[in-house]
Amino acid sequence: MTGYCLNCGAQNPSEPCDNCASTAALSEFIFRRRLLYSTAIFLLGALAFLPAMHYYPPLDADGMMIFLGVVAAVELVLAVVLDRRARQAEPLEALRRIFRGLLPVPWLLSLLLVLNGRFDTSPPYREVTRVVSKFAMPGVLHTRRLMVTSWRPGQRIERVPVDEDDFARFRNGDSVEILVQPGLVGIPWIYSVLRH
Repeated sequence: MTGYCLNCGAQNPSEPCDNCASTAALSEFIFRRRLLYSTAIFLLGALAFLPAMHYYPPLDADGMMIFLGVVAAVELVLAVVLDRRARQAEPLEALRRIFRGLLPVPWLLSLLLVLNGRFDTSPPYREVTRVVSKFAMPGVLHTRRLMVTSWRPGQRIERVPVDEDDFARFRNGDSVEILVQPGLVGIPWIYSVLRH
């Protein structure tokens, strides 16, 4: 063996490694299997974020989706770089720690949304606004949103997620009443959308 042990990270290990007793072939197999499982756990967490966002839709859902997309892109790039560095017997520990540190991010974000909405006992506050336009994205997720004038300072419009019935019911120019929950951890989320 030359370079680094892919299993324990020892530098210039013997064959088998003195630290973990793995041969080069075994440590490479273990490394790739762990990398594959870790990537799958991350992607499952990203998928778990979608139902959490559906049941307790935050006002800033777009920002959260962009953040999660950036983290997912970084995580997948790190997985590819780790695999390539492993093939070239280069040091992995720093990148491996970053990779492992990002693994729980989608799970934590999903849990945060569920806790924020499920245990929010404060009464919703009402915001009266007007529908500017509507947006529907076909596909697996069937995203439907009403674009309404914003009531928050510094925002022009709010993208309010609605179900299929509400999407068909409201037209451009309709006055709507948005019920907003403040959220247990301070992330406001849409409780309901009503005709005003």
